[in-house]
Amino acid sequence: MSTNEMKESANMDERQEEILEQEEVIEANDSAASGEETKEQTTGESVRIAELERLADEHQNRYLRAQADFDNFRRRTQKEKEELAQYASMKLITQLLPVLDNFNRALQAGEGASGTESFAKGVDMIFRQLSQVLEAEGLKTMEAEGQPFDPELHQAIMRVESDEHEEGTVVEVVQTGYMLKDKVIRPAMVKVSG
Repeated sequence: MSTNEMKESANMDERQEEILEQEEVIEANDSAASGEETKEQTTGESVRIAELERLADEHQNRYLRAQADFDNFRRRTQKEKEELAQYASMKLITQLLPVLDNFNRALQAGEGASGTESFAKGVDMIFRQLSQVLEAEGLKTMEAEGQPFDPELHQAIMRVESDEHEEGTVVEVVQTGYMLKDKVIRPAMVKVSG
């Protein structure tokens, strides 16, 4: 190898070393820059996570408040329902108190009186008063005699032979049936022609 060739080879080695050093500096700068980007990304993600956690806590608190409000509402309506059921008949009872007073007076008058006619008249008046109070509340007496038998309105207790009525007709009412508004509260006990 000649001197010139050696010098050129040494120059090439120096250039390669310089290139390698420059590449190392570039890589170091790149990794430092990416480290800063990673720190910036980490900081941005931390802020976002903190915001999402705050929103989750806020929604959890709203949910808990709504659940508590619903529980309070449910308890309050249950209490009102129980009170309503407990005192639902108060109006009717209040209207029946004068009837009760009149029955009491009639019984007291019947003890000392020898005439049963006035006693019977007093009891009849009380019966009419009681009937009026119950009718005002929606109670209706069923008119069953002579009607076709209806198992929703009548309770047959006996089948009787009858020449006057068609088969399946109510011949006699043994116990009166009642309806409250449009609902049967006691079916009429009847004898049916067969």
